[in-house]
Amino acid sequence: MAINYFSRCAKMNISAINLAMPPTSLSVKSRHVAVIGAGAAGLVAARELRREGHSVVVFERGHEVGGTWVYTPQVEPDPLGLDPDRPIIHSSLYSSLRTNLPREVMGYIDFPFVTRPGENRDPRRYPGHREVLLYLKDFAREFGVEEMVRFETDVIKVGILGDGKWKVRSKKSSFNDNNEIISKSNAEFDDEIYDAVVVCNGHYTEPRIADIPGINLWPGKQMHSHNYRIPEPFRDQVVIVIGSSASAVDICRDIAPFAKEVHVASRSVADETYTKQPGYNNLWFHSMIDHAHEDGAVVFRNGKTVLADLIMHCTGYKYHFPFLDTKGIVTVDDNCLGPLYKHVFPPALAPYLSFIGIPWKQMDSQYFVRSYYTSITKGNDGRYSSILLDTRSL
Repeated sequence: MAINYFSRCAKMNISAINLAMPPTSLSVKSRHVAVIGAGAAGLVAARELRREGHSVVVFERGHEVGGTWVYTPQVEPDPLGLDPDRPIIHSSLYSSLRTNLPREVMGYIDFPFVTRPGENRDPRRYPGHREVLLYLKDFAREFGVEEMVRFETDVIKVGILGDGKWKVRSKKSSFNDNNEIISKSNAEFDDEIYDAVVVCNGHYTEPRIADIPGINLWPGKQMHSHNYRIPEPFRDQVVIVIGSSASAVDICRDIAPFAKEVHVASRSVADETYTKQPGYNNLWFHSMIDHAHEDGAVVFRNGKTVLADLIMHCTGYKYHFPFLDTKGIVTVDDNCLGPLYKHVFPPALAPYLSFIGIPWKQMDSQYFVRSYYTSITKGNDGRYSSILLDTRSL
């Protein structure tokens, strides 16, 4: 019921925005717009921009559309993802991943995620990750988005110029034998000027790690779920999984048939929590870790102690925009990106810089295009701020 409620709210909000903004039949000056990333957000942003008559270039560091939905069995050499100079594997998908939402609410508003014929297609209501990738490719082909994409192109820097335009510096990238993205050392930088930039680079490549007292002396192995793919390497091991959201639940169930023991540590439960999970003889649910010992012991807040072989951090990701230079106007503080109006526009730079969020928020792309259109048709003379204020109640 909650999903239906949010869906209705989204439709109402889109209708209100459409009523508040000028009709698209009016002539509009075509602008040159850079979209960073060809994942679910970047694809729909590019389509919406071109529908309004703008010239669009999509920068994609990989060799196909799909963003985080492009699965690779390879993982990064740094299992925790702490080394800033490590080769990057963009995807965080594990082999067994299926959607945790039904396909009816996974798709774009006007391109339903329906079952399609073909021996490689997954007809399940909660399909595997490959079906989502094929759906995104179907979308890109249907609306001609791929022709706007520059594949294997790494955006090095995006900076604002004095006249309000943006300089985008890019460089051709390539892949090593492990499918890790590396920049071609002999490739030349390519500098281009754009009227606007839409950031859709995804938020699942820069791991967040739990802060555990004593962990620096703990002798066991650690990794982040970003580098988890298959359960077999955890055979006969005692594994502690930190986190209790979707990926943590999936991974626990995935490795339980192979591991000796699986212990889940959650910060969202009472300190005394300690339960054995129904249906499993080797899976326990705990409160958060209190501290770790150099003898290999891990102590939970519930007082239980486990001698573990490995700790897996299923603790989410950081917002990360290493290429973006806004001269301090937009910052990431305590993993909060801001200031942003409606989680899309930095007010001081609107509408010429925007951030498009997660796939089901297709409205972000439509809202950006409508707002950008309004600014162009009314003129960028300071009245854009009043337009933002006028739409806050929508």
